[in-house]
Amino acid sequence: MVHALHRLWLPILAMTVAVVASNILVQYPINDWLTWGAFTYPAAFLVTDLTNRRYGTASARRVVYAGFAIAVAMSLWLADPRIALASGAAFLVSQLMDVTVFDRLRRRPWWQAPLISSSLASAFDTVLFFTIAFVGTGLPWVSWAVGDWGVKMAMALAMLVPYRALMQILLPLPADPVRPRN
Repeated sequence: MVHALHRLWLPILAMTVAVVASNILVQYPINDWLTWGAFTYPAAFLVTDLTNRRYGTASARRVVYAGFAIAVAMSLWLADPRIALASGAAFLVSQLMDVTVFDRLRRRPWWQAPLISSSLASAFDTVLFFTIAFVGTGLPWVSWAVGDWGVKMAMALAMLVPYRALMQILLPLPADPVRPRN
């Protein structure tokens, strides 16, 4: 387990940065439709999908769990506690969904697994996060959720570019060319 986490330090760090930054930035609205967090959180799906492609589902789940633990702890310190808890719940559900859906689609054309898994997981993430974080606050959370989801869909498409470029560098490990579902 220690060896597995040692080789995953970079994805764990990237996941933590994406989530903590998003939890801080979601507190700053751009307008009635968007917060700044909408632009940073999709990087978490890129990290999950690249880890899944390179190391498989078990390692992708480790990155999700480690990122979850570190990001929630840091977010409790750096962001509103309600934001941190909403983020943690939405993050865990959506990222684990992303890992599972990606794995089931991994043998399809290169762009389908990351696009479909990120799109489905983003929808669940958006509903869970904005409901838990903002319901009853008097803030325009429904319009923020709609705007956030729209940006996540645009970012899911845009993230295909770095995904494809990095996929060439981060080929699956040769010892495990076809990953079993775990």
